[in-house]
Amino acid sequence: MQPSLSPRSPGQQRPPTPETDYPELLANYPEEDYSPVGSFSDPDPTSPLVAPPGWSCQITPDKQMLYTNQFTQEQWVKLEDQHGKPYFYNPEDTSVQWELPQVPIPAPRSVRKSSQDSDTPAQTGPPEEKIKTLDKAGVLHRTKTVDKGKRLRKKHWSASWTVLEGGVLTFFKDSKTSAAGGLRQPSKLSTPEYTVELKGASLSWAPKDKSSKKNVLELRSRDGSEYLIQHDSEAIISTWHKAIAEGIEELSAGLLQREEGEPSSADFGSSERLGSWRDEDVRQNNAASPSLSPGGLESDLSRVRHKLRKFLQRRPTLQSLRDKGYIKDQVFGCALAQLCERERSPVPRFVQQCIRTVEARGLDIDGLYRISGNLATIQKLRYKVDHDERLDLDDGRWEDVHVITGALKLFFRELPEPLFPFSHFHQFIAAIKLQDPAQRSRCVRDLVRTLPAPNHDTLRLLIQHLCRVIEHGEQNRMSVQNVAIVFGPTLLRPEMEEASMPMTMVFQNQVVELILHQCADIFPPH
Repeated sequence: MQPSLSPRSPGQQRPPTPETDYPELLANYPEEDYSPVGSFSDPDPTSPLVAPPGWSCQITPDKQMLYTNQFTQEQWVKLEDQHGKPYFYNPEDTSVQWELPQVPIPAPRSVRKSSQDSDTPAQTGPPEEKIKTLDKAGVLHRTKTVDKGKRLRKKHWSASWTVLEGGVLTFFKDSKTSAAGGLRQPSKLSTPEYTVELKGASLSWAPKDKSSKKNVLELRSRDGSEYLIQHDSEAIISTWHKAIAEGIEELSAGLLQREEGEPSSADFGSSERLGSWRDEDVRQNNAASPSLSPGGLESDLSRVRHKLRKFLQRRPTLQSLRDKGYIKDQVFGCALAQLCERERSPVPRFVQQCIRTVEARGLDIDGLYRISGNLATIQKLRYKVDHDERLDLDDGRWEDVHVITGALKLFFRELPEPLFPFSHFHQFIAAIKLQDPAQRSRCVRDLVRTLPAPNHDTLRLLIQHLCRVIEHGEQNRMSVQNVAIVFGPTLLRPEMEEASMPMTMVFQNQVVELILHQCADIFPPH
């Protein structure tokens, strides 16, 4: 029971648009980022080629009806058995079934459409009309940088099917490339990875220090979480910016009206404090008069709000608390430029201390930088560095040199952006692939000299130190290749993981190895 149809293999389609998600509606939808290749216009309802939602139908040269899934491009042929009952046949895997596979459609939200929006009188019937709305949908690159006020150490960029609907921005785990498989199993698409409430959120264009990528939005939610959203197309990210900003503005306007109209715990920061203050004011007013008018109660609430506002305005700023020493910024996980500026030093003090200590008592230790120190002791040293300015590496607790070298490597691994910035990664990889040795060395040297000043100065100190480690190779058994293998992935890594990571790691090691060989030329003496 196989027809003689060999439909051509369609090209890979891009994710659906809101119009495609809801084919029964022909208007009131924003223009979407991605449109299916070819024409998938809605058919005339009177046409015999009307297809279920998510499917398109066409007549093949063999006079057979071919149904194509607009999301996955899966194709089914409609046939009839000997009794004239229709069934469907998949030419790709020769499977048959009585009904077309159901295409999962995002559940629409309902909004009220008042009769006041139209000049025509309201018709007799339900008090309100339900219409489906989907603000926006498409594939974006996203990463979470702060989780409820706690900054995450690494940024993990990934492509995500993103839906903006009902004041909620949802990031699904399924990217554009995996959406085809997810649509066949709706359960995979039903669980979002991140859900961001736009009420009380803020949106802005991310500064360069947040990401070296272009067209990046920074979204801050009400719970203190922060997200970076990016797309290579400036036009597409601009439409997302407009849609999200309008959603925030609409929800914020409603929130402001509600806050001004009635008191809530969010107005006063603490419902317990509000209750005690308000009860006290009410008791005083009750003592003065037997009855309290609504106007008097509103006046009391305004006075409480005014007192709280003055109290909050008198709070010390974060910078003043830092200046007084009540709050100390961390060293591990801090941006290199910010750390150097805070310490007023071209190279972080912790890096200088580690290098001095290792060179004073550990250059001839076997497996230097290759052997790991005790992890618990390394974490204790890290805590000491982050919370105490008076660090003494000659303390007996840090007598194991492998603990100090492990902490130094951990410092470089936890930099938000590696010592070789993300913006320079592909340039260094391209330079190390050059066939001509002289040109390769010259190109790497020129790239090193274009690094930001804190990165350049820190790299100079580290490479010169590692060269001294290599000079004692007979004792510590650390050759140029061994040192490059240890520090290559730590100092030079891509912002997003690539498919060919093993090969990329080879190039990373080769870049560090070349810089070690050419140290005198790349970093000439002052």
